[in-house]
Amino acid sequence: MKKTLAALLGVGMLACTTPASAHFMMTYTPETVLPKAKDIEMRIVFTHPAEAGHTMDMGGVKEFYAIHKRGDSDAKKIDLKASLKEITWTNPESSNKAYAATITKKDIRSMGDYMFVMVPGYYFEKEEGAYMQQIAKLLVNVGGIPGNWNEPAGLPCEIVPMSKPYGLWTGNVFQAQVLSEGKPVANAEIEVEYMSHKPDLKKNALAKKSNVDYPNDVLVTQTIVTDSNGVFSFGLPKAGWWGFAALGVGPDKQHEGKELSQDAVIWVQAVDMK
Repeated sequence: MKKTLAALLGVGMLACTTPASAHFMMTYTPETVLPKAKDIEMRIVFTHPAEAGHTMDMGGVKEFYAIHKRGDSDAKKIDLKASLKEITWTNPESSNKAYAATITKKDIRSMGDYMFVMVPGYYFEKEEGAYMQQIAKLLVNVGGIPGNWNEPAGLPCEIVPMSKPYGLWTGNVFQAQVLSEGKPVANAEIEVEYMSHKPDLKKNALAKKSNVDYPNDVLVTQTIVTDSNGVFSFGLPKAGWWGFAALGVGPDKQHEGKELSQDAVIWVQAVDMK
């Protein structure tokens, strides 16, 4: 499902003909690098971030947690599901259920990396007669000391960064590996979108105005593929948030007797050099 034709160029940066914006589990917080611990706000929305498009019901939340690690210390899992609050997220022409979370200072009081993991329920796509589940990751660093940013979380499927996802200049190349049950996925299709409508955390909405003028639909959602080792690379041409979704790479292929696309998602932030 959701497949597009692509010429395999190994790791290369390949743009393909994807006529419409893609589904993305959007996990968002304004900053990914914190000088010291503080309360942070997060929003988790199943939507189309490049065009502030249709917002969908993700089917509830199975798990929401963070894995914290500082340097060579042992990783610690922090259950954050209780911090979630159901909200209504509103885009210019669509609204639906989503979630807000206030991650308190005490939950991220130690320096190091915090790998936030969101495992939602299942969304039924009527047009395709199939289910989708997008397991999403977001990395936040506190205090400048790295930890587990390039380590697997042990998820059914995931994108493991090979470039520090919170330390990217505009123009840097983001490189990562796609895993399914811990094994690399060759020739995996990756959809890429830029969050071109700024999230408003007070209104729980994406801004109506885009900060990108897309010359055609092909550039709204780009498609790249992994090489034989499950690795992909993508240059980041603009500051802001970039989402990567590896389609159908999870081990689960059916839900309630219908086809399931179990996808892996990661968000990274690029900043301008001044």
